[in-house]
Amino acid sequence: GASISQIPFRSRLGYAMITLASVLTAQHPSLSGDTSSHPLSLRVVFFYTSLYLIAIAQGADNPNALAFAADQFDSNHPRECAARSSLFNWWYFSLAVGITISVGVVGYIQENLGWGIGFGMLCAIMLGALVVFFLGTPTYRLYAHSPGAENPFALLARSLAALAQHDNATSSSLLGYKKEYQVEQKEDAVKKEEAHGVVRLLAIWAACLAYGVVFAQFMTLFNKQARTLDRRIFGSLELPPAALQMLGPATTLLFVPIYDRLLVPMLRRVTGTPSGLTLLQRVGTGMTLTLATMLVAALVETRRLETAREHGLVDNADATVPMCWAWLVPQYVLIGVAGVFAEVGMQEFFYDQMPSELRSLGMALYYSVIGMGNFISGALISLIDRITSSGGGDSWFADNLNRAHLDYFYWLLAGLSATELALFLRCASTYVYSHKRLR
Repeated sequence: GASISQIPFRSRLGYAMITLASVLTAQHPSLSGDTSSHPLSLRVVFFYTSLYLIAIAQGADNPNALAFAADQFDSNHPRECAARSSLFNWWYFSLAVGITISVGVVGYIQENLGWGIGFGMLCAIMLGALVVFFLGTPTYRLYAHSPGAENPFALLARSLAALAQHDNATSSSLLGYKKEYQVEQKEDAVKKEEAHGVVRLLAIWAACLAYGVVFAQFMTLFNKQARTLDRRIFGSLELPPAALQMLGPATTLLFVPIYDRLLVPMLRRVTGTPSGLTLLQRVGTGMTLTLATMLVAALVETRRLETAREHGLVDNADATVPMCWAWLVPQYVLIGVAGVFAEVGMQEFFYDQMPSELRSLGMALYYSVIGMGNFISGALISLIDRITSSGGGDSWFADNLNRAHLDYFYWLLAGLSATELALFLRCASTYVYSHKRLR
């Protein structure tokens, strides 16, 4: 496998390649023309190689980097344990800062100064971050495994196998009371307990998938709604639709300090829990806010469609519906606050509750909630679009949003969120934390 230093290097290499591809295209405009006659040209291969390299590197970097950062805190030290919990809040805060700069500053530079300059700036930032990362090497806590240590995935497989054998044991073997069997029971006890814990974690993971489905709408359908509304701010000054996407990260930037510095101490005094809320209580709060997001989005979209009908704009796909963009602010703010609860809670929960050898896998479980949510959302949209457009009817996702029914889709997601929330509460009520401090 890759070392912790190899992963960020691959990510920076990808950014360098995509910068070079953008610069070459800018210097030779003919390269950006019709490539149908040469679909596998060197430029196309180079461009897609850089994209896939960035994606692969991020897939390895994201879970490992966060797990590595959390490993710098001693879980047996009360103050460091509390500081580690705060780390997850400020990690998410830092991501919101990056998204805000990316959407606002980098987007402007790429559109007005050139894509090569925009990607080049990102590459320079990533190289600077890599230098800072290496400068901190002498201060890192590194946990070396013994030469004969078992591969984490092999360990998980053996634990699950031991659990299966235990569950399938016959009554005759249990009545034998053989000494060898008793010894085996003691040796496998830890592995079976870890396997039981992983199975419980997978149930929680499945119950969180609805959050990923709802989050997928933040960068897609919410943006399509914004394009149809009156986005004037002052006089003729109009707010770009993509600018509304900054409301989510902006909410995170405002709410994380409030939560970490004000709400947590208040909740700590009330609940007696060091982190204010237990991890599952925090995730559950976020999922409840996600349900509220979909309810609000459905009501706003219903209002938008009514306004379009009242003004005779149903058949005018390019018309601006006389409804202020501020109607969308609540759903953007709600999804931003929900992320502070749900995503940060999932990060710390899957890290903390995994066996120490599998904590990077725990982080991967969190990221897969967002990834799987996007896949499920895409599959749902494709299926519903095919069903509702059959027979010549208007699809829920018609290009003309005034004839579409995003409100129906939002109500469907609200129902899905409510169902998943009920499943989550059922799993959380029977979950036993692997560390007493979190109870």
